Amino acid sequence: MPNRFASLTRALLLVTTVALLPATTAGLAAVDGRSAPEFGKLVAIYQLVKANYVEQVDDDKLIKGAIDGMLASLDPHSAYLDGPSLQRLETMIDGSYSGLGLSVVMDDGAVKVVSPMRGSPAEKAGIKAGDFITHLDGKLYYGGDLDEAVSRMRGPEGTSIRLTIFRSGRDEPFDVTVTRGMIDLEPVTYEVKDGVGVITVNEFSRDVGNDVKAAVISMQKAPGVSGLVLDLRSNPGGSLDEAVALSDIFLDKGDIVSQRGRLASENQYYRAEQMPQFMGDAAKGLPMVVLIDAGSASASEIVAGALQDQRRAVIMGERSFGKGSVQTMIGLDRTSAVKLTTARYYTPKGHAVQEGGIDPDIRVPQLSDPDARKRSENAFRESDLRNHLINEISLEDRDLEADKQDDPRFRATTAELEAKGIKDYQLHYAIQTLRRTKTPATLVTRR
Repeated sequence: MPNRFASLTRALLLVTTVALLPATTAGLAAVDGRSAPEFGKLVAIYQLVKANYVEQVDDDKLIKGAIDGMLASLDPHSAYLDGPSLQRLETMIDGSYSGLGLSVVMDDGAVKVVSPMRGSPAEKAGIKAGDFITHLDGKLYYGGDLDEAVSRMRGPEGTSIRLTIFRSGRDEPFDVTVTRGMIDLEPVTYEVKDGVGVITVNEFSRDVGNDVKAAVISMQKAPGVSGLVLDLRSNPGGSLDEAVALSDIFLDKGDIVSQRGRLASENQYYRAEQMPQFMGDAAKGLPMVVLIDAGSASASEIVAGALQDQRRAVIMGERSFGKGSVQTMIGLDRTSAVKLTTARYYTPKGHAVQEGGIDPDIRVPQLSDPDARKRSENAFRESDLRNHLINEISLEDRDLEADKQDDPRFRATTAELEAKGIKDYQLHYAIQTLRRTKTPATLVTRR
């Protein structure tokens, strides 16, 4: 299996493999002879521009523009990387940089927020998943290059930038001023709340699997822990190996994920119990909830899909982002590379993550965030209709029916929750659900 960058993809939402390809004719795929006339058009246009454009144009600019256009026509994640764009990826490997802490993609020429990173300046300023950034410091940014937008949003710690935001559910765009800071997130944090262990995974960087296993072991020493919450909200992804490792921590058999591409060499199957350090279920069957939202992407969706299909956990929250494709980094030389989509990911039951993301078993809106409610009301998702009852392996239907506690999801307002001290309704609901089980059994859904 090819080597992988551990945290290369934090802001790009990629689970990415890395390959090296000599930039020689022998290393490239043969060009279909029927494409020769099209290549002739390309050369002819190049010559027309060189001879007739109102200003003299540099060759490198024209060639790079042709390459960028070719790759951009494929999908949002395939791209040519050189110079500054390659350096920005290397910065992500270091795990620390100065900026806003946003994961973004280009969507029909506009900059769209996939998720703000936990604890980042962007999150503190109120930027939400699904927001469109239309202006940077008052200047319209549309139809440009994603790397250029990212570069303009980065800058020295302590400096500020004014973002104009278009948000679904609001009538007018609005401005948000964000002060840049150092982005150096803890990949894994954990605590015990009301007798439930809560593990928050912010990104899938190096050693996340080991860190989560250590957290599980540590929390099991606390008295009276009745369940676990794995919080993957606003987690843009990262390393495939760590996604597999994290899934394996809670599984003792079965498939985790598969990737399938046009080439047989891209087909891979990952199963539980393949890593000696993650043998068996570290949580020993404790009831488990996984929280996801629209900012959960890539590796987060791999974990959620594996635990959902293997009936090891109930997935709560909102439909995930839907980033289910594999990008291979093909190094052309020391200063340039191509990032090319080469495969798709599939959950153990064969669900293509790319086609709609992971649907939660129980949709729990974030009632403590009024903007989230408005966005949900304006979103046309099938997951809005999927509010499955949960079931426990060791509980009968009559036990569930005897639980007469009111479900406040459809009544509570933000003000009412705030008065009760509930700042994170989704997490609160997950914890209360686990507390009601009070049974060391795996939560599953009744489909």
